[in-house]
Amino acid sequence: MDAHNHSPRHARGHENPVDWPKPGPIDLARHDLPHRSSLTEWWYVHAHLETVDQRELAVFAAFFRVVTGEHAATKEPIYGHFMTWALVDSNARKYYHDTIVDRDAPRLGLERLDRAERGDDRGAKDPRMRRALREILERGQVPYPDHVFECEPFVNPRRLELEYDGNRFDKRDDGSYRLALWHRYHEVGVELVLTPQKAPVRHGDDGVVRGPDGADMFYYFVSDLAVSGTARIGGHEVEVSSGRGWYDHEFGGHGQDDDKGRGTSDRVAWSWCALQLEGGSELSAYHMVDLEEGRTIGQRLVTVAPDGTRSEVLDAVLEPLNAWRSTRTFNTYPTRWRLSSAEAGIDITLEADFDDQEVVTLISKPAFWEGRVRATGTRRGEAVRGRGFIERSGYLEVEDLEGFFKAVGKEVRRSVAKLLPFEPSYEEVRDLIASEARDHYMDGVDLAQFVKTGVRPVREITDRGGKGWRSYAALACCDVVGGDSRKYIHWLAMPELMHVGSLIVDDVQDRSNVRRGGPACHVVHGDALAINAGTSCYFMGQHLLQGTDVSNVDKLALYDLYFEALRAGHAGQAADIEGLWSYLPKAVESGDVSELESRVLAIHRLKTAAPAGALARMGALVGGGTRAQIEGLGRYFESLGLAFQMVDDVLNLKGFAGELKMRGEDLAHGKITLPVVKALGRLERAARQELTETILAKPQDQAVIDRLIAMIEETGGLEATARAARELVEAAWWNVEPLLEPSIVKLMLRSFGWFVLERHY
Repeated sequence: MDAHNHSPRHARGHENPVDWPKPGPIDLARHDLPHRSSLTEWWYVHAHLETVDQRELAVFAAFFRVVTGEHAATKEPIYGHFMTWALVDSNARKYYHDTIVDRDAPRLGLERLDRAERGDDRGAKDPRMRRALREILERGQVPYPDHVFECEPFVNPRRLELEYDGNRFDKRDDGSYRLALWHRYHEVGVELVLTPQKAPVRHGDDGVVRGPDGADMFYYFVSDLAVSGTARIGGHEVEVSSGRGWYDHEFGGHGQDDDKGRGTSDRVAWSWCALQLEGGSELSAYHMVDLEEGRTIGQRLVTVAPDGTRSEVLDAVLEPLNAWRSTRTFNTYPTRWRLSSAEAGIDITLEADFDDQEVVTLISKPAFWEGRVRATGTRRGEAVRGRGFIERSGYLEVEDLEGFFKAVGKEVRRSVAKLLPFEPSYEEVRDLIASEARDHYMDGVDLAQFVKTGVRPVREITDRGGKGWRSYAALACCDVVGGDSRKYIHWLAMPELMHVGSLIVDDVQDRSNVRRGGPACHVVHGDALAINAGTSCYFMGQHLLQGTDVSNVDKLALYDLYFEALRAGHAGQAADIEGLWSYLPKAVESGDVSELESRVLAIHRLKTAAPAGALARMGALVGGGTRAQIEGLGRYFESLGLAFQMVDDVLNLKGFAGELKMRGEDLAHGKITLPVVKALGRLERAARQELTETILAKPQDQAVIDRLIAMIEETGGLEATARAARELVEAAWWNVEPLLEPSIVKLMLRSFGWFVLERHY
């Protein structure tokens, strides 16, 4: 079941459309054809394949046709076409997916954004993501991995014959189906013949799947098809030795004169499975939820016996048993399930061949999971096993940028915990201290002591959480230039450890007692251990880079970038420790703050911008980016890092959401920040003198601090700082934007720039 773009059809209680199947057997010769009454229709097929070279493959494909409007003169419907498919290579644990969208998709996307802005469509909840998507769509583009049809899709109204950009699904004279798919970017595809072994059966309520507000669809399926043909991977064609397929057809939606409920597709989330068991029986179950009302709107289990007999139960439960997090969208999906029914005597565990079978596409906001699973369990007390597919769509943990970076942070902490476990093995400690070639360095090492002095001080800070954007930078910049960041997922820990190491040492140097809502490392462990633990974090990046599958030339460049960031960060910290006192007299006396401002920005640039830029360049480098892309992304993230600190200076005076820090804490510590400098350049000499003297006295009275903040704000110092941050990020974006192809990752990078500028914490 693939219910993308679910659209309402008619108010519940109305008669079914005249072109829906009547009671009795499904007439495939008629109902495999397109249905004129339907606003939404799709043909879906999947198959499990074994090849002559003993490779296990699977494939699914869904061809969509949806009404997108009507001709003004004839009132005939205008159709849009979409398709998504994937090839699963279980042996290699590879998942090749493709999504192709209508040429009119940019206009349709803009209309949907307009509805979302009016509140008529759920769409993307985050306004920054909508703005970024609008920039792409207004250029007539769609974000990769979606891409538009090069040829006009063809749907034959008189026989089942679909051709979508060279991908074909049609019915032959002998009643078999033919499926031909080709992925031009990955050079994988199939050419299959699927021959029904059983008659079609109805799913749902005698074929009707109920949706919200009467959004009903008709759904029938053929649960067993013999499969023959060929598969092609990497240019190598291999014959299918055996295969078993599945075919679904679903159609429904409003009539052309009924717009009620447009956009309700975003209200619906579902889980669906189709299993083919050894012994010749099949079963399919779905569970649909109305997200707005939080209620189940459809749930059913249909079984098909070896002789084709259909039966159904309503007590089936499709229960997730785990949660796997994607490191591309940072959404979570179950990859292990339990399907159970007391009435049917079924208790089956479904487990994915491998976790990463996510389809990233804006067709389904912004991804769904559809993958191959193995089934094991019991039915009426007898052991059963088989193969199947599961689809999970609509359940989004991440719906805005705040949620996105919270999810990134969770994965960062998991990555750090994997590198620095509290109960490490001998080999794990050896890899952190030395190497397999220097095993003798471990002589006399106490593992428990190493955890106490080297692991726990670091984990106490990382486990409290932080802003995961530094870790996201490297992965995003790998993907946005066409690379695959999943190869470098172990890098997530590297930026966090680089940053946390600096925090631990900074707190010792600044005598700060609180970090991330808890006691600073040196408060718990003392200065000596804190300094040692903090500095050790800098060298853990070398351990992570060792596992990087790149050439020696590129690896040398990665090391150069990494240590360049550390050198810059230490230079910035030294300048911060020394302070700005020596530059103040000239600024106070003359009102010329240009030199003072450049010193403040230099500290921010070295401490925050340079590491962010280095990480972005590292990601773009391993992603195969051009020299211009690598440098452009580096400069963009440098600007984001610098803007991040500028906004931080503003928020310190205006107040952080959730009161994460005391309002005006920088003033209480006697710090000269950028808003203070902007204010000094706008005040008369006497006021400049008063402002600096009061700040240098490190005021602790909140009333005094509030008076200073009011003085700075009245000069326009806060707005001037915020405006400078905006101009910096915009200039850097439009420098790199022409170098990047439109993609979902590019959309996220653009959104993130606004997120930095508009954040409140």
